Amino acid sequence: MVPTAKGLVVEMLMAIAGAELPAQVAVRAGALFGLTENNVRVALVRLAAEGRIATTRRGSYRLARGGERLLREVAGWRDAERGLRRWRGGYVAVHAGALGRADRAALRRRERALLFLGFAELERDLHLRPDNLPGGVARVRSRLVALGLPRDATVFLAGGFDDALEARARRLWDGRALDAGYRRGRARIERWLARAPSLPLETAAREVFVLGGEAVRGVVYDPLLPAPLVDVAARRAFFAAARRLDRVGRDLWQEFLHA
Repeated sequence: MVPTAKGLVVEMLMAIAGAELPAQVAVRAGALFGLTENNVRVALVRLAAEGRIATTRRGSYRLARGGERLLREVAGWRDAERGLRRWRGGYVAVHAGALGRADRAALRRRERALLFLGFAELERDLHLRPDNLPGGVARVRSRLVALGLPRDATVFLAGGFDDALEARARRLWDGRALDAGYRRGRARIERWLARAPSLPLETAAREVFVLGGEAVRGVVYDPLLPAPLVDVAARRAFFAAARRLDRVGRDLWQEFLHA
């Protein structure tokens, strides 16, 4: 999928993890996807006007402060599985009923935070995820707040469900679909890596940007469920393939930008 000028800029800023993005680098990257210099420069101006990026010095940009919180989460994707704990059957729960839904912007922020950490809605305004993330409830609460969940949301440990409710909770995530996605994503990456050495530099840079972006999004938005809800070995293999692709992609883009 060909990125939009705005999408290209944001993905590049995410990829360089807090470093500055010179406008001329963004323009050169845009040309690889058929985007004109005007397309890219207009995107930079509009993203700055929206407060999503900020100027660091003449002609260079970085993610704006609000984006930096998300960036810290995204930038850790390579270590996504580090520190995962053995699941003992409990859930981290978030009850957001008292927060209301009238403020649409606030609602979007909290929904994004919950999605980002793999929560699913069991009942209206009651969201769950398995309690297997590093740091338990306290760490999950702080990450949610950093991502936009109001501090007065109720975050707690839940468990002891009866059989029917436990079955409902486990069906909140489609484990079979996730497993299939892991295997499909790994196979796609491995096929591309096998043919990458034979590709022209510009073709390889363009393709790895698109494929790499898809792989990173797959890791970033993975709910990191424990066994037996998903095939943990299949997930681990996909994540490893994504890291290999990332290393190859970084080398290719360094070569392309300095060619």
